[in-house]
Amino acid sequence: MAAPGRTLAIDYGGKRTGLAVSDPLGIAAHPLAAVISTDLEATVDAIARIAAEREVRRVVVGMPYLPSGLEGAQVDRVRLFIGALRPKLAPGIEILERDERLTTRAAEELWRQGGYSRREAKDFLDSTAAVILLRDYLAE
Repeated sequence: MAAPGRTLAIDYGGKRTGLAVSDPLGIAAHPLAAVISTDLEATVDAIARIAAEREVRRVVVGMPYLPSGLEGAQVDRVRLFIGALRPKLAPGIEILERDERLTTRAAEELWRQGGYSRREAKDFLDSTAAVILLRDYLAE
């Protein structure tokens, strides 16, 4: 189980970045509005603001490994994002990497079960994937 304090989960994307935050006790995961931007600096600044406002103690970032589990170009892009985010966060905030290979598929399935097409749910998929990533982290 995660240590007490809010955790922010990030499903980073080049255009849309999904976010979820835990309650202060680290029990529940709640979706936040996705950050929509193709500009790395604008995305990082928005996330740093959210982390400060929510008094986040740790950040969990989904790593888009290849189906084989190996790292590809997408992982490099996410690590670049993490490198830009780290100095914008308050000192002492831990950044953790977690495998996100199945989170988007699980998010799509949840919305499909709710009667929504991928197209109808697209605005919510990234933050739903972040909720799944956070829920899995909190359950560890």
